[in-house]
Amino acid sequence: MMFRTGPRNLITDVAGLRVGNAADARIRSGVTAVLCEEPTVAAVQVLGGAPGTRETDLLEPHNTVEAVNAVVLSGGSAFGLDAAAGTQAWLREQGIGFAVQDQVVPIVPAAILFDLANGGDKDWGRYPPYRELGYEAASAAATDFAIGSAGAGTGALTAGLKGGLGSASTVLNSGITLGALVAVNPLGSVTVGRSRHFWAAPFEIGDEFGGLGLPHPLPPEAREVILKFNEKPQGASTTIAVIATDAVLTKASAKRLAIAAHDGFTRAIWPSHTPFDGDLVFALATGRSGITISPEQAIELGATAGAAMARAIARGVHAATPVEGDPFPAWSAR
Repeated sequence: MMFRTGPRNLITDVAGLRVGNAADARIRSGVTAVLCEEPTVAAVQVLGGAPGTRETDLLEPHNTVEAVNAVVLSGGSAFGLDAAAGTQAWLREQGIGFAVQDQVVPIVPAAILFDLANGGDKDWGRYPPYRELGYEAASAAATDFAIGSAGAGTGALTAGLKGGLGSASTVLNSGITLGALVAVNPLGSVTVGRSRHFWAAPFEIGDEFGGLGLPHPLPPEAREVILKFNEKPQGASTTIAVIATDAVLTKASAKRLAIAAHDGFTRAIWPSHTPFDGDLVFALATGRSGITISPEQAIELGATAGAAMARAIARGVHAATPVEGDPFPAWSAR
């Protein structure tokens, strides 16, 4: 199986998707909105023990609504769930949404990560700014967007390094395109021990996150469990992501894709899916390729989803930029 990236190496290489970022430098937090150009089949899989979500029940295959209009990733912990309301408001202004009698209701599932302890000023007054950030992110949506310290990755942290917003894409031999988008804020580490080498190295295409490969020999501390906060880790983390394809999928097969994409978490973050991470993957299938996959192709698509997600995680941390007062250094400064 040969791997090559799409032209942008971003999730927007999947036809039918646009992404917008918005951030507040004072609070060190932000929002990323994934907009669907037409109603898009969606699913979700949660494997972390501390998720924060909105509208995820409707994504289960047995429930009525078949498609969504957008997906939102936000910082801010539970306060960040307001971001989806801002994106929903922007979509409603455009007349985009699920028709219910004479009303239009935009369908916008969302997930949040915890970035309240990153040094930013969270004294925002009565109401948090995430609704406005969600609106701003939606209005900024385009096929090109920033990764690293941007959008939902603005205030993200990992064990010992700044986190960030990452994205990657893969074009399969069948012509199907698959893309990943992730806000990387785990309790665990994305690098091997205390080195600069990414756990995701085996999946790197070119030198998209430094080209360092794996260290040889592996350092003695490679087996150590290195955590972001060694004391009182409760509620301090979460990696949230979107995996997308232009293949034709049902809600049930989209859920299988979301499950497979979690393999990328385990290949890029050690440890992942802890009781204190709300690890979650949304899956989107735009169907723009017109290709309906066979059972054999589903195996390839799932494996590629895991690889693309691992790459996106490493790319998000690799692209993070330093800001005065950061609790942890950016990868580039390590």
